[in-house]
Amino acid sequence: MDKVFEALASTPRRKILAYLSETELSAGEIAERFDMTKPSLSKHLKILESAGLVVGEKRGQFVFYRLQRDNLASTLTGFMQAVCPVSQGLKKESRVLAARKKAG
Repeated sequence: MDKVFEALASTPRRKILAYLSETELSAGEIAERFDMTKPSLSKHLKILESAGLVVGEKRGQFVFYRLQRDNLASTLTGFMQAVCPVSQGLKKESRVLAARKKAG
């Protein structure tokens, strides 16, 4: 549980979770939404994976990330996103991305 709280203590990681709330995204798609180096983003994603909050799946040359919904930590994350004002706009963008992927 300490890893979960450590992961959730970071604003960029909470934002990544919000972006993944409605759809999966490649590492590149996540990177487009942040002003940070790729190694920094990779570190954030590894922390989220280590905490059991996201799952990365390699497909060809890309790694796609999605929320790990089958554990207590993801329930806690969902609660936090519901009460965190920063997450609301990002979750809306995630829904738009999911709709585009379904239509595309």
